[in-house]
Amino acid sequence: MEAPPLERRLAAILAADVEGYSRLMHGDEEATMATLSARRTVVDELIAQHRGRIANTAGDSVLAEFASVLDAVSSAIEIQAALQRANEDEPEGRRMRFRMGVNVGDVMVKDDDIFGDGVNVAARLESLVKGGEICVSRGVHDHLRNRGGMVFEDLGEQLVKNIAHPIRAFRLRIGDTVPPQEAPIPEMSEPPSAPATISELSADNEVALELALWDSVKDGSPAELESYLEQYPEGTFASLARTRLGAAALSPQVPPRRHPRSPPRKLSILLFGIP
Repeated sequence: MEAPPLERRLAAILAADVEGYSRLMHGDEEATMATLSARRTVVDELIAQHRGRIANTAGDSVLAEFASVLDAVSSAIEIQAALQRANEDEPEGRRMRFRMGVNVGDVMVKDDDIFGDGVNVAARLESLVKGGEICVSRGVHDHLRNRGGMVFEDLGEQLVKNIAHPIRAFRLRIGDTVPPQEAPIPEMSEPPSAPATISELSADNEVALELALWDSVKDGSPAELESYLEQYPEGTFASLARTRLGAAALSPQVPPRRHPRSPPRKLSILLFGIP
């Protein structure tokens, strides 16, 4: 009997785990498990309230998916605020703080669990911040950067384990956000089961276009590298492109295959619809 084909879809992914979990368990296993159970109740309820779905839990970690980037980040913000309140009565050494990463990308679904680079990036993002903090990818940042009440700190390009390309990471400065009770985030008009709209994932499409352009020019002539820099002067691979241009300037010159301002034909079609 053939296995059913894997389902693929775009999703916003929230990954979280407990900072210093091994230390807490070493100090008092029973108390740590009781605290984790109580904190997980809070986490699970807030994920559900923001129309998320918990895909996997293992030990102290939580993995959830959302159809909306806004729902995923709003959920993370409220979870951190609720956990901070829950920690107020705990001694400093026994406080349980979660690190969180939020990414938007393509995922594979099997038996209600999710896999793929989109998930792996979310898990690596959480490792870039401390307990009580939220780290988001460039796609998430670009989608929400103009939304009032959210302040992001650019952490630059990060090389993380098992991810081939650098990740542009941003820390969400929770203390600078507007509390939900003062400025509630508008509810989405679609029902909870509605899929993400194209506009919600347009930032991720822009990232995909940049990656496609870079893949086309990365081994090409200086003119092709310059075409990338013209389109993405602050892009993920901008510093690498400048380094390769500098190296090319020191080597024997090869006549360019196209004008510096002309991107590769296949990318012209993709980016601008040029025939």
